[in-house]
Amino acid sequence: MDEPIQKMEKDCSAIVEAQFPEIEAHAKSGQITKSFEQLLALEKQTRSAADLASSTRVLKKFIQLTFEAQDWKLMQEYIVLLSKKHGQLKQAITRMIQESMECLEKTPDMKTKLELIDTLRTVTDGKVYLEVERARVTRILAKIKEEEGNVNEAADIMQDLQVETFGSMEKREKTDFILEQMRLCLLKRDYVRANIISKKINIRYFKETEVQDLKLRFYDLMIEYSLHENEYLQACKHYRQIYDTPIVKADPAQAKKAVENAVLFVVLAPFDNEQSDLIQRVYIEADEVDTPVYRDLLKCFITTELMRWAMIEQIYGPTLGQNTALATGDEAARKRLKELHNRVVEHNIRVIAKYYTRITTKRLTQLLDLPDKDCEEFLSKLVVSKTIYAKIDRPAGLVSFAKSKHANEVLNEWSRDINSLLGLIEKTCHLITKEEIIHSITKVI
Repeated sequence: MDEPIQKMEKDCSAIVEAQFPEIEAHAKSGQITKSFEQLLALEKQTRSAADLASSTRVLKKFIQLTFEAQDWKLMQEYIVLLSKKHGQLKQAITRMIQESMECLEKTPDMKTKLELIDTLRTVTDGKVYLEVERARVTRILAKIKEEEGNVNEAADIMQDLQVETFGSMEKREKTDFILEQMRLCLLKRDYVRANIISKKINIRYFKETEVQDLKLRFYDLMIEYSLHENEYLQACKHYRQIYDTPIVKADPAQAKKAVENAVLFVVLAPFDNEQSDLIQRVYIEADEVDTPVYRDLLKCFITTELMRWAMIEQIYGPTLGQNTALATGDEAARKRLKELHNRVVEHNIRVIAKYYTRITTKRLTQLLDLPDKDCEEFLSKLVVSKTIYAKIDRPAGLVSFAKSKHANEVLNEWSRDINSLLGLIEKTCHLITKEEIIHSITKVI
């Protein structure tokens, strides 16, 4: 944050202009100590006069001269010394730190670079007006640690900063910083913290067209998290957000990939009201891109007809096998393939429950292509989740999908049916009478 503007007591720009050539000449001739003595005197003069422009030039000159002399130890000493001077203007210190940061990429070796980073982080620690510079230096340090293979240390370094509270940092840079924190947490396999950090980003910000790259990065990270947690419905939503991005829609290949993944994960998601609604929306989006196989697979789950797992494997297996979510062949891919089989079985049970009030367990196993034990397990799971109502009579070998009704409910239902029947009879009698009257009038005429 910028400090309140101090009133300049004296303009030292003429003095600075006059002494700089002499100071530079001393430095070039090897009299570095003499040039710094002159600079220190000039720094005190500009600081006492509260001349921001001149103070800034003098502090930056310290950094420039030490860099030209390649005396990195001296540079670090002066950074610490000048930042602690009483009455030093905050804006001048900020410019000096920024000048020092430009030298980071020009250090002769990694040891010198790390020492300079450590000095800058020490100086900026606890200073609100240097919070952005501290964040940038910290990110450079985290990148170095990651390149060295210390992912855990890099993630811990990044977590020390709460950039969402930095008022002086631009929104884009702030979002980019948070995304980097998320990425390192996922690399560290700290999924709980990654999820917590993701909530610091306001997704309404992604509606702006200038931040589409950040939007795609965010949802890619969220998909990685959702797949680890087996939250397939959330993964589907994230892929829909990716598809809804203009730069993705403009690229047919990316749009097709996003829709195909959205289809796959909405199918893998357990059935509930939200999934049922989302599957209809995804089906509409599947019509917008050229994905006939995925669209047909989705149609199978929307249509209330039985599916044979063997036929699903035969028709859709080769295409689904090319999807990265199923093609890796690792444990996660095998688990997702098993989940797809489970969703097919669950769909079939819902269809059977809709068309049958009662069915034998033998016939049920034939329709589901499953042994008795697995059939009972799937039925129990759907009953517990209240997706269907079912009762199993093991001795009789029957499964009943009709709810047993209380005597009052039966009487009320019978009463409604009788009232409806009497209403229809009355309406029919009225129509017959009307026709007879019309016919008799026509006959008289």
